[in-house]
Amino acid sequence: MARNDSFKALVVEQGENELVTSLKQLTVADLPDEDVLIQVDYSTLNYKEGLGFANRNKIFRILPIVPGVDLAGTVIESKSLAFNADDKVILNGWSVGERYWGGYAQQAKIKSDFLIHLPQGMDTKKAMHIGTAGYTAMLLVMTLEEAGVTPDSGPILVTGATGGVGGNAVAILSKLGYEVTALTRSQQPSIHEYLKKIGAQEVACGEEWFKPSAPLESQKWAGAVDNVGSIVLARILAEMKYGGCVAACGLAAGYDLPTTVMPFILRGVSLRGVDSVCCPTPRRKAAWERLRTDITDSALETINTVIPLAEVPRYAKELLAGNITGHVVVDVNA
Repeated sequence: MARNDSFKALVVEQGENELVTSLKQLTVADLPDEDVLIQVDYSTLNYKEGLGFANRNKIFRILPIVPGVDLAGTVIESKSLAFNADDKVILNGWSVGERYWGGYAQQAKIKSDFLIHLPQGMDTKKAMHIGTAGYTAMLLVMTLEEAGVTPDSGPILVTGATGGVGGNAVAILSKLGYEVTALTRSQQPSIHEYLKKIGAQEVACGEEWFKPSAPLESQKWAGAVDNVGSIVLARILAEMKYGGCVAACGLAAGYDLPTTVMPFILRGVSLRGVDSVCCPTPRRKAAWERLRTDITDSALETINTVIPLAEVPRYAKELLAGNITGHVVVDVNA
């Protein structure tokens, strides 16, 4: 595969009073000096990019920057012994799209240490249908498994289920035979139908989820995947069955945790954090290998929406506003 003299990229720069985002034509000489040049097929849009475009939480640590926390594509040129021209590769995390230029471009230069090979039998479109959201969901499920939570243990709760990570977690857990309850704020029948279509057996949406809980509540969940944090996570911990595990990766409702030690010392509950950004390469490879089989194509088709690169800023606003259901794939060549 040959490099192009000029290619399209979404660039964020510092304007006079605010961040300015624009589609630009760049050349390879404009890219950072990293050791692998990639022809990008797809990236994704995540909550983190939404925060970045809104100039919240200091997501973009360098400017100008090409955002995009992940990508899938084909190696054009490589100075690394680990990758050769025409290799299919995936990138997730490693602060790419924050501290390093990312996937919102038709070509990207990436550190070889950040890349893994595309699993055999998976194409780049499916890889980004899964994306960082699905890869994170797989890490969460692996964490529950390692805590001894099995399909026979009892019901599993997934919060943030209408988002990318939550939706993928619902689909993976369902495929593996778990009894899944999806938590959402929405009362809309169409949202509940969507959650059941991707694998939820039950949907929870009661007002009690957004109010403080008692230190211990009735035991309901053998395990949980939490993307939300704050009072939602506190209630989950209070409702865990004896010996249950919560795998947590998000803080959409806040980074505080208004709970007590009681679930831990009286019910043996465990809370395990999951990080996908700096996850060691062997573990991320293991997650991606499982994603070849542990999520169905039909669930991915239901969860995902594909948009062109130019639409990313508009969809990022909608994502922050809570108006996006599922996961968004970015076709950088559309």
